[in-house]
Amino acid sequence: MSDFDFTDTIDISIPLNFDGPQPNAYSVERASAKACEYSELVGDTRRGGSCNFESITFIPHCNGTHTECVGHITNERISLRDCLQDVMMPALLVSVEPVSLSNGDLVISKNALELSMTTPPAQSGGAALIVRTLPNDENKLSRYYNEQNIPPYFTKEAMRFIVECGFKHLLVDMPSIDRLFDEGKLSNHRIFWNVEPGSFELNPESRINSTITELIYVPTDVADGEYLLNLQIAPFESDAAPSRPVLFRVN
Repeated sequence: MSDFDFTDTIDISIPLNFDGPQPNAYSVERASAKACEYSELVGDTRRGGSCNFESITFIPHCNGTHTECVGHITNERISLRDCLQDVMMPALLVSVEPVSLSNGDLVISKNALELSMTTPPAQSGGAALIVRTLPNDENKLSRYYNEQNIPPYFTKEAMRFIVECGFKHLLVDMPSIDRLFDEGKLSNHRIFWNVEPGSFELNPESRINSTITELIYVPTDVADGEYLLNLQIAPFESDAAPSRPVLFRVN
């Protein structure tokens, strides 16, 4: 059995700063926090309240690190809490440099993934794959992604390769594994969860216990390789929830 140092943690989530810079996808409204006021109660000690209590407004899919389940693309309302059954799992971190297409889009290819993997895919069944795109800089902590700033995304061949390798959980530092504006096809999401193209229904082979975590940030000084992953989520009955993926190094 591998030995892990549980006092040496690597948090690869993006802190959601309500009063400062924060990431954003699709140019939605910023995540915000506001002190609650009810009758004579004031939820701000600086304004005479007995304690601080705030109302928080945000969109998990767009405002920060989040984990989503197959319910993201189905008519049936499926909860992430029911899908995510793994608490601790082996994980493989790889750094990949996207390639440019003729239209200027940047994509992560199957070949780039194969070259980045130090662990043979046959040994990765049931594990998590963490993909860090290059170049890697702290601007990812507060980057706005819209039609003028399309982030990298996976090719269909690359997504099929990830599934064929047996990876059960996928974590990426982009706001989506699909092209940000893809006419609503979400082809890669459907490939990953094994849902038919254009369908909003599960089938007997759908990967309902697999998850996708988007908008992470892996610091540059964290080396590629094998880790133990603790994927923490807020207990929302929803297709997605804010999350905090934490890595532990293998000794």
